[in-house]
Amino acid sequence: MTILMVRPVRFGYNPETAVNNAFQQKSPQFDVQTKALAEFDSFVEILRKADVDVLVVEDTPEPHTPDSIFPNNWVSFHGDGTVILYPMFALNRRAERQKNVLRIIKDEFDYEWTDDLTGMELTDQFLEGTGSLVLDRKQKVAYVCISPRTDEELALLWCNKQQYTPCLFDAVDEHNEPIYHTNVMMCIADEYAVVCLECIPDLAERNELEQKLEETDKTIIPISLEQMRQFAGNMLQVTNKKGEKLLVMSSRAYHSLSIKQENVLLAFNPIIHSPLDTIETNGGGSARCMMAEVYLDRLPG
Repeated sequence: MTILMVRPVRFGYNPETAVNNAFQQKSPQFDVQTKALAEFDSFVEILRKADVDVLVVEDTPEPHTPDSIFPNNWVSFHGDGTVILYPMFALNRRAERQKNVLRIIKDEFDYEWTDDLTGMELTDQFLEGTGSLVLDRKQKVAYVCISPRTDEELALLWCNKQQYTPCLFDAVDEHNEPIYHTNVMMCIADEYAVVCLECIPDLAERNELEQKLEETDKTIIPISLEQMRQFAGNMLQVTNKKGEKLLVMSSRAYHSLSIKQENVLLAFNPIIHSPLDTIETNGGGSARCMMAEVYLDRLPG
């Protein structure tokens, strides 16, 4: 596994996404880009020290893309050689789909074809990559929280094309507002799932989700709404160059865990965390959002 990350140039609070991302808060600081860049570089260094294969692509000053640090929303890479491009809710996020990123991927990896779903933006149907779709790639199950950023019809179409079993549900925060992305309320790893069950108000949907996790042999690690607010759902299990599995999260998420939760997670794999406060506050996303997994085969040489 390689992790694609985009190094920010003009990161900042994006009012176009704040309309349905309750995790975003505009920071009073004037040096948001400088602090976000320092957090990004430190995060990459921590990942590389853990022997994670990280491919960093430099963002460009123009067009201005304040959320380019979250590439997992506009592209996903799959083991069958497929690259999928996704329709984005915010107009200024659509400019993140830059050819220079895909050109670098093409230079280093082997892929067969690209499935471009971006035309669905014309009918206001959105599906924001592995923000909208939390994938159990081994069991071929897609967990999907329906929201203004995640269209139900399009999610079902994706599952049909990729031959995944859909598990769809509605999830809301403490103010009864829809959770904007599935990956802020749940994380799927090889043997466990971290999930905020209490944000799913429909008990039938909640039971269906739990049943699907149990059917796929996942140990369920529940988190609270408050822990979700601290981005404890926004984690990603990665595999490093030695084949070791690691759970990656922000320091804010890590410190929100109880000792019991931490010990359960550590029984499965080591934990890596890095402070991402500026990025989390202004961007409304955390560690998982910053990492796009590349399951393509590397080209020789």
